[in-house]
Amino acid sequence: MRNLVKIFVMLVCLIATHSMIAQTPKLRFNKNGNFKIVQFTDIHFQYRNPASDVALIRIKEVLDAEKPDMVIFTGDIVYSQPADTAMRVVMNLVSERKIPFAVTFGNHDDEHGKSRSELYDLIHTIPYNQLPDRGEIASPDYVLPIFSSDGKKESALLYCMDSHSYSKLKDIKGYDWFKFNQISWYKEQSEMYKDKNGGNSLPALAFFHIPLPEYVEATSNNQAAMIGTRMEYPGSPEVNTGMFMAMKESGDVMATFVGHDHDNDYAVMWRGIMLAYGRFTGGNTEYNHLPNGARVIELKEGSRTFKSWIRLKKGEVINKITYPDSFIRGEWKGRPIERE
Repeated sequence: MRNLVKIFVMLVCLIATHSMIAQTPKLRFNKNGNFKIVQFTDIHFQYRNPASDVALIRIKEVLDAEKPDMVIFTGDIVYSQPADTAMRVVMNLVSERKIPFAVTFGNHDDEHGKSRSELYDLIHTIPYNQLPDRGEIASPDYVLPIFSSDGKKESALLYCMDSHSYSKLKDIKGYDWFKFNQISWYKEQSEMYKDKNGGNSLPALAFFHIPLPEYVEATSNNQAAMIGTRMEYPGSPEVNTGMFMAMKESGDVMATFVGHDHDNDYAVMWRGIMLAYGRFTGGNTEYNHLPNGARVIELKEGSRTFKSWIRLKKGEVINKITYPDSFIRGEWKGRPIERE
């Protein structure tokens, strides 16, 4: 009888856990028509290394200050073994606050004894994750719709994509690139949601780890408006497979948000799409020359606009921007004349 009771209790716990995961509420704009996202990137967390303590402290401070509707981690989350324990420590900071979250991997996450598929499966068990079942793909791309404040229809989209790690071709050095099947997948998703929305593209944001080659183009052009700090050359792949142009032609993505380069936190407007970095969130387990923090993004329902800023320690907020207004040159001829 005791064994039967134990088995019954275990089954109840398993069912409760599964139910808690399955019942993660769908993403939706609040009653004021806002949806706030916090982006953490390049945490490089090492379990039981005191140098990582400041990363956990900052994550807690940002979450408590901003109270976001969602958190997105854009790669290089864990940086030592045991990678599964380290990943769970970081994810639990969000999960225990009952905040929905998503993850895209960086080039270092699967270098510490756990594969991308193993880490993905682990994250998928943590309550409030928004990751879909991966099927046979180790780390799938996925799109998360944000529903209208009344919950009746999709109102915006969040693309979460895997930018991979390093080039696998011997004659091309450096970092990997988006594959053609990923670009096709993105275009199909964009077109599907456009058709569902009566032929109008939904406002969208894209999150991944390694910056597109267009980050290099944009910051090399003196006419491109840029806000924030640039202290290193973008670590983009050496080849361009066309993801940016696919986004431009599809017309839904307003901005991309990446990590990878720890000393950059800027946003630059390039051909109508804002190319942005998050803010390095980690501690002194990897190179960094900016105080750690996070990027915050706030979408507005029914509008192709959003606000963004960088949050640091002790309530400090910098680099406030509005897309697209902060990057548009105003008409100077119509300004009123200022008189002393």
